[in-house]
Amino acid sequence: MKKILSVLLAAVMVLGMLAGCSSNPGGEASKEPDPTKAPDPAQSEPANEPAGKPMEGQTVKVAALSSGYIDAYPEMWAEVCAAFEEETGAKVELVLEKNLEAVIGPSMQGGDYPDAVLCATGRPDGLTEQFIKDKLIADITDVLSMNVPGEDKKVSDKLLGGFTDTTLTNPYGDGKTYLAPMFYSPCGLFYNADLFAKNGWTVPATWDEMWALADQLPEGQYLFTYPTAGYFDAFFYALMRSFGPDFFNKATSYEEGIWDTEEGKQCLEIVAKLASYTNPVTPAQANNNDFKMNQQLVLDDKALFMPNGTWIVGEMADSPRVDGFTWGMTALPAAKSGGNGSSFCWIEQIWVPQGAENVDGGKQFVAFMYSDKAAEIFLKGGAVQPIEGITGKLDGDNKMFYSIYDNGADAAMGGFATTKSVAGLGSIMEVYFDPVNTLVSDPSTKDAWIDGIKSANDQYRANLVG
Repeated sequence: MKKILSVLLAAVMVLGMLAGCSSNPGGEASKEPDPTKAPDPAQSEPANEPAGKPMEGQTVKVAALSSGYIDAYPEMWAEVCAAFEEETGAKVELVLEKNLEAVIGPSMQGGDYPDAVLCATGRPDGLTEQFIKDKLIADITDVLSMNVPGEDKKVSDKLLGGFTDTTLTNPYGDGKTYLAPMFYSPCGLFYNADLFAKNGWTVPATWDEMWALADQLPEGQYLFTYPTAGYFDAFFYALMRSFGPDFFNKATSYEEGIWDTEEGKQCLEIVAKLASYTNPVTPAQANNNDFKMNQQLVLDDKALFMPNGTWIVGEMADSPRVDGFTWGMTALPAAKSGGNGSSFCWIEQIWVPQGAENVDGGKQFVAFMYSDKAAEIFLKGGAVQPIEGITGKLDGDNKMFYSIYDNGADAAMGGFATTKSVAGLGSIMEVYFDPVNTLVSDPSTKDAWIDGIKSANDQYRANLVG
């Protein structure tokens, strides 16, 4: 019996040694430690030590606009960056500013770029548009096929359809994605629903009804205001879309003579007429410092409607308002009786500069933006991303706002095609929208504004980026 036990024990020891050899990637047999000797700290490894995180030792520089979502939840971006650090092991250096362009612009001119930038098109400074025109944004098409860090789903599996098929993400028409869709918001005309209920007013469904409402307002109360002229981009895209997708596509690609068509004339006439019904204090306050004063006009019932996005609720959460104030939102009126209203789907974009030191790290950060962890944090600030299932998590005002397309409004997505930078040729903002400030103050500038649009349209068409 003793001999049998000895044989069995020896066999077990041999099998154990062979098992150790088969699991050793170097192919050498592992040596059993001598229990009589103290372990060598330089050679010993803790049991069950976790594998290193994929971006350990890397730094990712992120620059993000401090928008109305931050007013609603100040910790939003700090928490998202911390979650990315926890998941990947990278360190994030975050720049978060309301005047982001002024803060990061000088350093970028000197060649010091962030690795990821959250700054949408349509901003007064036009920083993102300039990077698009000069082709200084990295191709991030591969991000769509990346796994979301910490998850087993690809970015493309989580994104809602259609959000990477517009000029806002694919500006050159080459089938590649350069800007990733970040937060999206149905834009429309915001108003005090309680004021309408008290006065027995019906929200206008056509522009003729809009003008009729304007003509019955008491002195000191105006039909319209706007935060800054930049907000006319979302307004103007929705207005063009209300004349049909064919007109929208022709106008945004600068078709010859488009503003001499019946639709083109009506489109520009509506903007000019709306300017005449705008609270006259608006232009003086239509800047990045005072824009909330224009938004306050709606909360004080001194203007009925203003173009805006869903972030307005958080942005003005602590502002005073008339008793009973209740947020309402409507699409732009239909261009003709029986037609549909239109709401522009505002998309903020996140992108990676070509000159970034850590382009790959920037791409990983962009991919993480679509994680469940990030989406949950963003929702605390009211920031909604185009992710599958996200609208089912909305409540309150946002639930009402995001149902606008379910209630018959046509969605307008995309914008004017990208053109080259040409000396003396103004930007879309300078040509189409900034002059609205002057239109409000001096209606006689209408013809000069329209002539400027027609002239620029021809130059834009001749300088399309292909």
